[in-house]
Amino acid sequence: MKEKTPQISYQGKLSKTISIAIFELQNAWRGQPIILEKTRGKKTDGFTISSSERQIQIVSTTDVGLLYGTYHLLRIQNTGIVDKNCSITETPFYELRILNHWDNLDGTIERGYAGKSLWNWSDLPDTLSPHYKEYARANASIGINGTVLNNVNASPEILSDNYLKKVKALANIFRPYGIRVYLSVNFASPIKLSGLHTADPLNKEVIQWWKKKVDQIYDLIPDFGGFLVKANSEGQPGPCDYGRTHAEGANMLAKILQPYHGIVMWRAFVYHATNDDRAKQAYLEFQPLDGQFHKNVLVQIKNGPIDFQPREPYNPLFSAMPNSQLMVEFQITQEYLGFSNHLVYLAPLWKEFFASVPFHTVKAIAGVANIGSDKNWCGHHFAQANWYAFGRITWNPSLSPEKIADEWLKQTFTNEPQFVTSVKNIMMQSHEAAVNYMMPLGLHHIFAGEHHYGPEPWYNMLNVRQDWLPVYYHKADSAGIGFNRSSTGSNATAHYPDSLCQLYGNIKTCPEKYLLWFHHVPWTYRMKNNRTLWDELCNSYDKGVQKVRFFQQVWDKMEPHVDTRRFKDVQTKLKIQSRDAVWWKDACLLYFQTFSRLPIPYELERPIHTLEDMMNFKLKISNYECPTAGFSK
Repeated sequence: MKEKTPQISYQGKLSKTISIAIFELQNAWRGQPIILEKTRGKKTDGFTISSSERQIQIVSTTDVGLLYGTYHLLRIQNTGIVDKNCSITETPFYELRILNHWDNLDGTIERGYAGKSLWNWSDLPDTLSPHYKEYARANASIGINGTVLNNVNASPEILSDNYLKKVKALANIFRPYGIRVYLSVNFASPIKLSGLHTADPLNKEVIQWWKKKVDQIYDLIPDFGGFLVKANSEGQPGPCDYGRTHAEGANMLAKILQPYHGIVMWRAFVYHATNDDRAKQAYLEFQPLDGQFHKNVLVQIKNGPIDFQPREPYNPLFSAMPNSQLMVEFQITQEYLGFSNHLVYLAPLWKEFFASVPFHTVKAIAGVANIGSDKNWCGHHFAQANWYAFGRITWNPSLSPEKIADEWLKQTFTNEPQFVTSVKNIMMQSHEAAVNYMMPLGLHHIFAGEHHYGPEPWYNMLNVRQDWLPVYYHKADSAGIGFNRSSTGSNATAHYPDSLCQLYGNIKTCPEKYLLWFHHVPWTYRMKNNRTLWDELCNSYDKGVQKVRFFQQVWDKMEPHVDTRRFKDVQTKLKIQSRDAVWWKDACLLYFQTFSRLPIPYELERPIHTLEDMMNFKLKISNYECPTAGFSK
């Protein structure tokens, strides 16, 4: 028997956004009649849901608030039971909840591991893929309200007349879902597009060029969000090329965008070929500029001081720029966490950041998107959980990773308790497992040089910048291993508040998860469990390997609860992850053993590779792809 269409009532102008909300309820709601009501008051994305025996009411001051309320009601329905006498009020903690796409105009995605870009630039604006609407719908369902369409290593061509018409077509699709578009811009665009001799932010011709361009953009896209800028980093042009500061460059753009209520997101990811510890460089460059940025500039800072490592202490800029508007940049795509081959649930990593940085310290959150043209969107079915978790955390950072995982599993697979409990356990342990089989105890950046997929702790090419080499970070020698950032080393600990400076700077009090981040530690140093550092390192790698094998066992038991295609897809990925964990363990321990001269504890699994084989193996992939199951070591 066909289910009865639910009764949905709305009194008011029927906008596209309200029409979407009604459509979603008519197609998915299975309960009592619903009243959508738009009220007067301060315009927010928040909403209230109240229910009685007879009806449910969703109330908001905005159309998009009603849409968010609709999706929240459906979330409750799909994860549990709607209380017939409940009252729920939800208001997003952050006003700006933004995805950063690293998509290029040729269809590739830098550090993208889920196929090609969703944006078919060659077909736009005339041909609109149905994926655009589904992308907007997915984002709206978790509260994401902004998207930066293109790579931070931006092509100036994105600001050309031709491409701006294409951007307008996307903006028109996203608008009813409450999503504003933003663009990454190349700071030298006035030179590249118009032949100006300079991009100096204080030059009158340059300022006039940007003003005309911004006027053109807002004429096409009245709700355009603003610019994301990567400047004077990794070869990108910027204001420092002209003797100007980052603040002067950002403020020039901000003042032009301000009449349109646009913003500038100015990335603090900067480092240079100097003798300074790379972990210090963003701080040294940006902290002196605190208080100098215009009010519509947000300084966008990566969560850690290096570069999206499996585990990092928080970036000290977050506690050193109280007079500037800051936003945190997380990475959803797993550039340093096994790409889309490894099951690594990232919500615990992000919550670890917020354990050190209070929610109110940042004004917005950006996430480097893991979305591509693959049929499952993200290259790994469980990588979708990270997209979902990012949206939920940007809406409410106090949500626990466990609750988010529970929501996602019930909506994606099944409500069956055995499945949810067992697989949630995998998800919650997955980040710590990856840290253990890759870089435990504070080790970092010991990946393959070209693509960051596998281990190459020995990578040490001639005529290559030192801070691009793993040996720069682990500093293994006969005495020990780790980067000394205490007062006797680079003194990066001094960039943290006094209490943390003392905590991190003392080898006896430094949390062991950061030990090799802040200290060069003797191989025979006694850990808190009385193991030597070497034995603890060996045990950590082995623990990571054994944990992934446990994940395989659990998933295999879940076959009755999952459709065949998805079950086999995840099973295949877990086999790759298990193989890679052994690769990491053998490569790192056999290499570090050449310095420690100590045996791998005999109770642990023995290496199955030789160091020579490991060092001779080269994985031939680009920055835009994920290795397949068939590659051999």
